[in-house]
Amino acid sequence: MNQMRWRLLKTQLLEQKSGLAALILLVVYALMAAFAFVVPHDPNAINLTARLQPPSSEHWFGTDDNGRDYFARALYGGRVSLSVGFLSMIVSTIIGTAIGTVSGYFGGRTDSFMMRSVDIFLSIPSFFLMLILNAYLKPSIFTIIIIIGLLSWMYISRIVRAETISAKEREYVVYARVSGQSTFRIIWRHIIPSIMPTIIVAATINIAGSIMMESALSFLGLGVRPPFSSWGSMLNNAKGYIGESPYLALFPGLFILTTVLCFNFLGDVFRVAFEPKVNRR
Repeated sequence: MNQMRWRLLKTQLLEQKSGLAALILLVVYALMAAFAFVVPHDPNAINLTARLQPPSSEHWFGTDDNGRDYFARALYGGRVSLSVGFLSMIVSTIIGTAIGTVSGYFGGRTDSFMMRSVDIFLSIPSFFLMLILNAYLKPSIFTIIIIIGLLSWMYISRIVRAETISAKEREYVVYARVSGQSTFRIIWRHIIPSIMPTIIVAATINIAGSIMMESALSFLGLGVRPPFSSWGSMLNNAKGYIGESPYLALFPGLFILTTVLCFNFLGDVFRVAFEPKVNRR
């Protein structure tokens, strides 16, 4: 069954050109960020004599208000934004999967208590809670990853719970339970592998949300600290020069927009490939 789903995913990528283009573009962004050191300019080197220069052959994206090469800063900023999105997705997926599978498998009072707790978390404006936590914790990329990861697992847990309720009634799970296998083994070896496609879909969409959260925090000046950059912090710095140097906002804004759109397109492709009930056009 899993092999058939992966074949469906390959078919969907070939049929839906937008999904294939999104995957290619994300790979390009990842490679650009990984090999940012190839750029001959230091992203943190200040040169006030070259400040606010427009894009040119020497500085492809121009320079910022401190004369730093904007292309280099965009590439190194991509490392931060993509890393935060990916790592916080891992944190939230692990938490959401653990809570969702336990809640769905045991049911009853355990399920009721855990889902009411999830509802309480969902009722709290998570973004404002992020602002409060970020203000009191030591500023760092690690702090941002933990904060976003701890406050974005709730929707994943609800999706995983629903899938677990269905999966635990399948014959091989019932047989494993009757044969005396431990609850942990049943969940780890049987239920989670069977619902992995759903987890992948939820995680893919969660990355886009995490990148948006990091960008918003950095835009408000609560993300990465100077001299380091992220796409959000570059937008924050650009707002004071939007009239005279609009390219300062254009390039990081385009990176954020296209990255989020790409993950959303991929999420749609995964959803159609992994969920046979979805109507295909």
